[in-house]
Amino acid sequence: MNSLKEKQLAAEKAVDFIEDGMIIGLGTGSTVSFMIKKLAERIKSRLRITAVSTSTNTTKLAISLGIKVFNIDEVKEIDLTIDGADEVDENFNGIKGGGGALLFEKIVASVSKKNVWIVDSSKLVKTLGKFPLPVEIVQYGAEHTFSELKKRELNPIFRTTNNKKFVTDGNHYLIDLNPGPIENPVKLNRELNEIPGVVETGLFCNVVDVVVAGIGESVKIIEQKKERSNLSQI
Repeated sequence: MNSLKEKQLAAEKAVDFIEDGMIIGLGTGSTVSFMIKKLAERIKSRLRITAVSTSTNTTKLAISLGIKVFNIDEVKEIDLTIDGADEVDENFNGIKGGGGALLFEKIVASVSKKNVWIVDSSKLVKTLGKFPLPVEIVQYGAEHTFSELKKRELNPIFRTTNNKKFVTDGNHYLIDLNPGPIENPVKLNRELNEIPGVVETGLFCNVVDVVVAGIGESVKIIEQKKERSNLSQI
């Protein structure tokens, strides 16, 4: 079974968590695209939801499929957010941001009652760090922020597109770090956020409630039992 099919299986299964009348956070990425297409089918079958998006790309896809998207500040809180992840470790820590939307994804996750991540089997790891860790930084002084990350031996690389620095929906740059195995994600997340110029990191610690993983031809649902604390306290 290839990863694309595993992604589709997980994404379509996650739609079962959506109930009529919910306010739904729509994540970003290839796996989420499968979920949005399935959700659009359910909406045509009279499922009623309010949607909030984490990126321009997600908003465009949702609208093209007939899903109305609201601004996050138009809702008080979000009942359920379904998003992808680039890696998930055994302690439910994750790396996100491969799609370039980590800041908006983290904001949406922080105001969600429940967060569900949809992944294929390759994303389930014992320790984070094989996948590059994205860090979103302000454009002002970007080279100095880069130098600080390099000084800490985090092997930073500016993300580029069409030979130019990639710019996020929040008008920031992204730097992908290659720190090696991340034994203490919470500590690294805190240290990175203390660096002037860093807006947010792609480390999502103590955020996810349920991981829906496509494994071969089946889907495994893994629930996080630990109580989730506020993101601002991490």
